[in-house]
Amino acid sequence: MTIVPRSYKRTRKYRPNIWFEKLMALVAVINLIIVGFDLSYVPLRDFWLSGQVTIGGIKSAYIKLDGVKLDLISEDVSRFITQYDAVKGIIPNRDTEEYLDKVAQLRAELTVNGVDTPVAQNLFGDIRRRSIEIVQTDAFSEANKTGNLERIKNRMRSHLPNKDNSAKTAFWQYWTVKNFQGKVTPELEFFDREIKPLFETNYYRVVGENGGYVDYFGFIDFPFGIFFAVEFLGRTWLISRRHINISWLDAMLWRWYDFFFFIPGWRWLRVIPVTVRLNQAQIINLNSIQKQLSQGLVAGIAEDITEVVIIRLINQIQSSIRNGDISRLLSQQTANPYVDINNTNETAEIIRILAKVIADRVLPAIQPEAESLLQYSVDKAIRESPAYRGIKLLPGGDRTIINLSNQLISQTYSAFSSTLQAALAEDEQFDRLLESLVSNLGSSLSNELQAQQSMNKIELLLIDLLEEIKINYVERLSQEDIEDILEQTRSLRNISHKSPEY
Repeated sequence: MTIVPRSYKRTRKYRPNIWFEKLMALVAVINLIIVGFDLSYVPLRDFWLSGQVTIGGIKSAYIKLDGVKLDLISEDVSRFITQYDAVKGIIPNRDTEEYLDKVAQLRAELTVNGVDTPVAQNLFGDIRRRSIEIVQTDAFSEANKTGNLERIKNRMRSHLPNKDNSAKTAFWQYWTVKNFQGKVTPELEFFDREIKPLFETNYYRVVGENGGYVDYFGFIDFPFGIFFAVEFLGRTWLISRRHINISWLDAMLWRWYDFFFFIPGWRWLRVIPVTVRLNQAQIINLNSIQKQLSQGLVAGIAEDITEVVIIRLINQIQSSIRNGDISRLLSQQTANPYVDINNTNETAEIIRILAKVIADRVLPAIQPEAESLLQYSVDKAIRESPAYRGIKLLPGGDRTIINLSNQLISQTYSAFSSTLQAALAEDEQFDRLLESLVSNLGSSLSNELQAQQSMNKIELLLIDLLEEIKINYVERLSQEDIEDILEQTRSLRNISHKSPEY
């Protein structure tokens, strides 16, 4: 039986149950839909009340189109949905409700007894008075429905035009025996079709003791908050157990977006954790959007980062030059003792390695080309010398000179290569001499430069050169087309993804 160490158990990759993730994502979506309905109920209450939308309606000083009215939900569904008024603390407005009750009483009286009865005349007078009061006091303002009152006034003015274009006059003329005489049915149909639905949209919201509107949505949302809070605690506890050096608090911060599920305010922000959960449940794919967002962020800050990093680097180099680090580097002398971590002179060792590579590998490889170049140079020098003209007149003199030069060059090259290889062989005396040479070379160079007062001038020139680089080139780097760079990055990623893996 193999015993698996606890450390291995805690470092294995966590693979969530995809069906559990889908279930939790579904619950989150349901909660988000309920929250969205609650947030939009008051602004869309007119639609839930009538179940109609008007398409193509245009009213202006030059054109008037009534548009097309579409019934999207039935009256029964509308009546069921508007029961949500109790959750938002919405009750009928007393003034408009009494107004519609008076109109209903007048309708019943006109249908049974006609327009000439004393009861009908009293009702006409009462409704006229109430109409003027509603227009003057703006009874729709508490529900923020003043726009609906303006529609009522406009429709009444269009129905009964008057020279003053007054809504009060139109209402006064409408609710009269003379206007209803012989046309009770058409006038009541006009009111039911154009005026009554707008009156029904008016309401009053109950104000609580805290000064805000009464809202009982918290009782609906509370079970969801408890559910997601328990799930959050359990999930983060498992995360802390499955990862080394991750505390429970760290795991909670890891899932920071889930906090929006049980925060009473800003419920619309729950779209963030819902979107994340849908992506984790593989219901939607946000990888392409994530790439675009990250690339957009990179494009936005790359220019500033490029400029800041390069200027910071140049400023650091300038500061080092002003502090005399170049001189101390050449002499390997600093204010503090030089720290040697491996008892090795790295500069001398690098020179020895390079020299050995040249002697063992480079010189033999380039021997034919080097001998040809040397042969050509020697031949050219000999032919241009005055002695060559005399030797050339002797029998075989020209050939003799060529053979001698060839042998001399070949032997010299071979001797140089052999001598260098022998010198680079394991030899402690050679290593000490080489290290002494390198050390004295840097020290002598630094001393001579300082003796000739050239170091200060070199430092000033280097500082000015770096300043010119900042002015002339850093701005060009920051203005480089970041989109081209990102396009090249995407191309490289595509190539790497397409390349076979072994």
